[in-house]
Amino acid sequence: MAPEKIVLRFGAETSDKPIIYHLAKDYDLIINIVKASINPHKEGTMVLELIGERYSEGIDFLRKQGIAVNPLAQEIVRNEDKCTHCGACTVHCPTKALFLERSSMTVNFKGDDCIVCLMCVQVCPVKAMEVRI
Repeated sequence: MAPEKIVLRFGAETSDKPIIYHLAKDYDLIINIVKASINPHKEGTMVLELIGERYSEGIDFLRKQGIAVNPLAQEIVRNEDKCTHCGACTVHCPTKALFLERSSMTVNFKGDDCIVCLMCVQVCPVKAMEVRI
């Protein structure tokens, strides 16, 4: 059985609860936290790899806690031909996967740090940030 990659999105009301602990202890799931980010408002996004016999029960538990659970079946890519390096996306990127290289004043993208929050897709004025499924 291969691990399932999922994206969790949660609000301030659940950010201080031991959710991961319960997945491991109560549902015997093996968890690899791939990426995690909590903003100043205590809203967060987490990318996990989960594996275990009680996977479905663990997912049900997360949803009952008010956590949005989605499969990680997409990725963000930057269309180099469209990008004007305006930097609008860098302000909204919670993991700093998009950042401005000051010396050249160009926008760089580290796809490995991206948690597919889609903020860059929403704010890019020239639609250079795209979702690949």
